[in-house]
Amino acid sequence: MTRGARAVGIKDVAREAGVSVGTVSNVINRPDQVSDETRRQVQSAISRLGYVRSEYARQLRAGSSRIMALLVLDMGNPFFVDLARGAERTARAAGLGVMVCNSDQNPREEAEYLSLFAEQRVRGVLITPADPSGAGLAEFRRHRIPFVLVDRLATDTDACSVSVDDVAGGSLAVRHLTAAGHRSIAYVSGPAHLQQIRDRREGALLALAEAGLPADALQEIPAERLDVVAGRDAGARLLGLADRPTAVFCANDLLALGVLQALYAAGVRVPDDMALVGYDDIEFAAAATVPLTSVRRPAVTIGSIAAGLLLQETGEDARLHEHEHIILQPELVVRQSSLTR
Repeated sequence: MTRGARAVGIKDVAREAGVSVGTVSNVINRPDQVSDETRRQVQSAISRLGYVRSEYARQLRAGSSRIMALLVLDMGNPFFVDLARGAERTARAAGLGVMVCNSDQNPREEAEYLSLFAEQRVRGVLITPADPSGAGLAEFRRHRIPFVLVDRLATDTDACSVSVDDVAGGSLAVRHLTAAGHRSIAYVSGPAHLQQIRDRREGALLALAEAGLPADALQEIPAERLDVVAGRDAGARLLGLADRPTAVFCANDLLALGVLQALYAAGVRVPDDMALVGYDDIEFAAAATVPLTSVRRPAVTIGSIAAGLLLQETGEDARLHEHEHIILQPELVVRQSSLTR
């Protein structure tokens, strides 16, 4: 990478290969315009010197970056890992890379990353917002860098969005439980400021109403985070309820796996003593000690569609781009955890 204490530059490569700087540039950017012999000569010099072209310099010349940023709530959640995989596949097919960052569900972390993206002048941003006020994105707009809301429905026409109908997803989960005869259900939720959490609860209440049950048939057990540790804590509180429900619907699969651990440790049988339904259908759901019924969201597809929208907005035909708000439908995947005998 370096020659002495100085970074190797394109002039060094030209001197080493015995050609002009313009020829080296053509080998790197327009190899079809250079003879095979000259191309091999320059590539050999690049290899010997360990030259790596400056993406920042290229970006200044071209006026656009080959990097899109992805900012998600929690990279410890396999749902977001799959979402990132979908975004990366689409970006790579277009010759772009993806910078994946984690806000840790923290608005302050989100704001710092958005500032970093602006400094780096990324091609665009795919973001699952952590800040319920939207202040961070409002500030980010002034940099005129396009962004797409991921796993969140845009409330205005200034940005594209790709989301899942979480109201429908909550209804699927609880409708499944009421159809099995459950009349008292716990909802292990997450941070109240997340719209997805509120939407899933709304769907659950709609399903209860369809079954002729009152709203108080749903007992909410809040969780500060959406992870296994929070699920175990919620499970302990669930076990301490005087009027214990016969079924549990969790706002995501990590919470459900934590609840399952708490129930198992207390000798509560799933599904015989208590039915359990998760959300997202991550890979671990099917591999749990008791295979987990879950509401599937197509994470890879969400990431791929979002990246595609950003490519449209930042590509050669960007002036023809119109913002889209794509809402995908969830699917209930029934496994052993909710199949009472």
